[in-house]
Amino acid sequence: MAQAEGTYDEAQIRAEYADLTRELIARGLQVSTMESATSGQIASLITDTEGASAVLRGAYVTYCNEAKVKCGVPAEVIRAHTVYSTQTAEAMARACRRSYAANIGIGVTGTMGNVDSANPAASTPGEVYFAICTGAGSDARGEKNHSFHVHLAPQPSRLMYKLAVAKEVRDRLVVLLAEAAA
Repeated sequence: MAQAEGTYDEAQIRAEYADLTRELIARGLQVSTMESATSGQIASLITDTEGASAVLRGAYVTYCNEAKVKCGVPAEVIRAHTVYSTQTAEAMARACRRSYAANIGIGVTGTMGNVDSANPAASTPGEVYFAICTGAGSDARGEKNHSFHVHLAPQPSRLMYKLAVAKEVRDRLVVLLAEAAA
């Protein structure tokens, strides 16, 4: 588990997402998201840039466990590992990537600043799990899942928690894109 930095700059995060979106456009890559903790913040940041319709294939906001299952996360994964786990984040990333036949699927789950009353035994404030699934088409051939677990320092608002997670996701995705280009 990585300890995420304590403070985040909203303007910088937005600028970095604009750069990311332009890079995805230039490389002809499509992305999809299944977001719980971030409530669609990542998809929103991607679409803040002109031309994002060439990049964002679709997005799910799956704030409750039932929504995750309806969108393709196996209920057994949540039962066996809890909703706040690497395995659930991976299943989210796989499900959205395959559903939208995108090159990149991003799954995010975690607890922001408080304990989740629907999942109290599994939630720890500031613990976030996310996965980035890469592949081609809607099947599993050649698919790779990259999983991450970060602990966020307390943030001043729900928006800053979402932006903090979005920054962590973006930073890991940029590294994966650089490795793929090398």
